[in-house]
Amino acid sequence: MSYDVIVIGSGPGGYVAAIRASQLGLKTAIIEKESLGGICLNWGCIPTKALLKSAQVFNYLNHASDFGITVKSGAVDFGGMIKRSRDVADGMSKGVQFLMKKNKIDVINGTGKVLGPKKVEVTDAKGKKSTVEGTNIIIATGARSRELPNLKQDGKNIIGYREAMTLSKQPKSMLVVGSGAIGSEFAYFYQSIGTEVTLVEYMPNIVPVEDEEVSKQLGRSFKKSGMKVMTEAAVESVQVKGGKCISTVKTKKGEEKIETDIVLSAVGIVSNIENIGLEDVGIATDKGKIIVNEYYETNISGIYAIGDVVPGQALAHVASAEGIVCVEKIAGQNPEPIDYNNIPGCTYCSPEIASVGYTEKAAKEAGYEIKVGKFPFSASGKAKAAGHSEGFVKLIYDAKYGELLGGHMIGYNVTEMIAEIVTARKLETTGHEVLKAIHPHPTMSEAVMEATAAAYDEVIHL
Repeated sequence: MSYDVIVIGSGPGGYVAAIRASQLGLKTAIIEKESLGGICLNWGCIPTKALLKSAQVFNYLNHASDFGITVKSGAVDFGGMIKRSRDVADGMSKGVQFLMKKNKIDVINGTGKVLGPKKVEVTDAKGKKSTVEGTNIIIATGARSRELPNLKQDGKNIIGYREAMTLSKQPKSMLVVGSGAIGSEFAYFYQSIGTEVTLVEYMPNIVPVEDEEVSKQLGRSFKKSGMKVMTEAAVESVQVKGGKCISTVKTKKGEEKIETDIVLSAVGIVSNIENIGLEDVGIATDKGKIIVNEYYETNISGIYAIGDVVPGQALAHVASAEGIVCVEKIAGQNPEPIDYNNIPGCTYCSPEIASVGYTEKAAKEAGYEIKVGKFPFSASGKAKAAGHSEGFVKLIYDAKYGELLGGHMIGYNVTEMIAEIVTARKLETTGHEVLKAIHPHPTMSEAVMEATAAAYDEVIHL
């Protein structure tokens, strides 16, 4: 059987591309070697949010008296938290199975390898090989946890994000290497449920891709919770002795030895581009990424790549958007290429972080004359009432034209607020328009209007 589109990989890039292709009338097949939904639904975005919710509920119980409620002491059921997380992930994966059936997409179980234009080899779990033919091939094989040479993961003591979600018992202590979204979320989760956490970051600030003020605020929040945060530090080596990890950490002050039950390596990801036929077919790569044009076609006609295997932000919503643009172009439509400077990024620890566009530093380096407005949640009635007054909204405007250059938030539920900034930037909204758009009271979102007012010296509640 021949297809119009064959997708290799069923993560949020692959399965979304397959559904959109089917909607556009293209006969579609998807190849998956593990579970539908890929890393995001099974081992990433979704199950981690379930774990983080458990940690937040536990924190609420511990602070129930702040809300005038007396609760007998709650205890962590670590196994129960892990089970709930896995159940949520399984449910989402079954949801993707339903979507495949609904959209009449053929699901082929096995590992895909591109043999050339229009041909993919599939190897099933028993090693049996077969060939699938299709006019267009989309590579959406995603990424995995990066391993450093001096931090080899053994799956037991030195672990990656997968093992961090399925540990059989809660560790008493943990060292987390890397403070990006994955590292910070796991550091928060384990610290919140009683594990003694040390967070090590090579750069001067944790969550280093964020605006500096946001990074420093999260550092203060983590330290306030009892977490040990080490910046400008590097894990040189880890020795496992008697079931314990002894990490040698190099700092500005010299070397420090830290003993923990577990070391979690969260130093980024690496694309899954090995053994999928790239070299044999002659598909061009650079620095571990597949080179594509603005519609995700590789240098080989009819072969495309999306998601974590191509340059750009390695985020689920980016992969989904790329998949849609890719198949709409295949179907003969004229989709608008993605603006990679308007991609929101979210980190779901507490306080949450959400950002889009230029940081203050990047805007200045790009040559903009800027107006910066900042509104703290300590001045927000809704944040105070909710018991979450830490953090702020910071907005950066072009002083000349009023263009909204960037938005940076840290606080309660800000991951639900950032879409307003993304939409405003997409519509080329000016600061005046944001300021005059009446925001409901009392809400956390008022802080967007107030931060804009602060940028233009019109702030009322500061």
